[in-house]
Amino acid sequence: MSTHIWLRAETKPGEARTALTPATARKLVDAGFHLTVERSDQAALPAQAFADAGCDLAAPGAWQSAPASAWILGLKELPSSNTPLAHRHIYFAHAYKQQAGWQGLLQRFQRGGGQLLDLEYLVDAQGRRLAAFGHWAGFVGAALALLTWCGRQSLQQPPLPRLHPWQDQSALLDQLNIAVAPYAEQLPRLMVIGAGGRVGRGAIDLAERMQIPVTAWDLPETKAGGPFPAILDHELFLNAVLATGPQPPFLDAATLARGGQLAVIADVSCDPYGDCNPLPVYNECTTLDAPLITLPGGQHLIAIDHLPSLLPRESSEDFAGQLLPLLLQLNEDSDGVWQRAAQLFDNKCVEALT
Repeated sequence: MSTHIWLRAETKPGEARTALTPATARKLVDAGFHLTVERSDQAALPAQAFADAGCDLAAPGAWQSAPASAWILGLKELPSSNTPLAHRHIYFAHAYKQQAGWQGLLQRFQRGGGQLLDLEYLVDAQGRRLAAFGHWAGFVGAALALLTWCGRQSLQQPPLPRLHPWQDQSALLDQLNIAVAPYAEQLPRLMVIGAGGRVGRGAIDLAERMQIPVTAWDLPETKAGGPFPAILDHELFLNAVLATGPQPPFLDAATLARGGQLAVIADVSCDPYGDCNPLPVYNECTTLDAPLITLPGGQHLIAIDHLPSLLPRESSEDFAGQLLPLLLQLNEDSDGVWQRAAQLFDNKCVEALT
């Protein structure tokens, strides 16, 4: 019996990415996998392209009645419910750092006998992530910070209006060039913390294309612990560090109150709901419809937890290419990737009961 992967339709508003593309789906089909893909009106990649690649098509949400042996693949959170979960699910659950609702979610899996294999924790033997959207998250995060700064300069209200996905990165760069043109002689300075990782490198890629001065910090500059007043010397600040435990903040309210040049914060690693937030100056994520929070000092903050969805084609192609070798190992798991993810799920379930 062939391994069955069921790609569910995303339900998060504005989420146009997919964990598979027609090209990677075809490679799985050619390798003997059975693929079902749910139709989606918001996905950037049309369902017919998956059908042409050899996939079966299904209605949105049909995964709930999928065969028990199917692996349910997605990206963002499942619809809110108390229904027990019986399948093996692969997606970004945001539940392993005690975020809001984490216990209830894991208990749904326990009640249904299902399993969560979190995409964020597909790692090699050294703990390095094997599939991530980081580059495009940093790229888009830096772009939005720059657009917001331009909006502030022109007194646009709000400085960053409702967002919609760009057709591709060329369209995004065209818009940026138009927005920046009046300020070519006074470009803002960008500070990136976490510059050595995927997210940080993506942010620096955008900044270099737009010829924005960048201050790049990573472990050597931050090992002493924050807060870091040097951030205030830059008009733009981007956090690219995914914190795994409590730590001194990079910025706090007292530091922001000092003033300085800081106008826009892009928290690409946005995780305001637990104890691992290095920017404890806000407590909820922003959205595509309302992308900005205005802080007490007048700074604007962007904290959208699915930034790569604004470049859905490039980010889907990039991520799906990284994920493909791991999916091809679902049966044999020669590198132990899925075993490690399953063990982590078991450990977190025990933690949820204590």
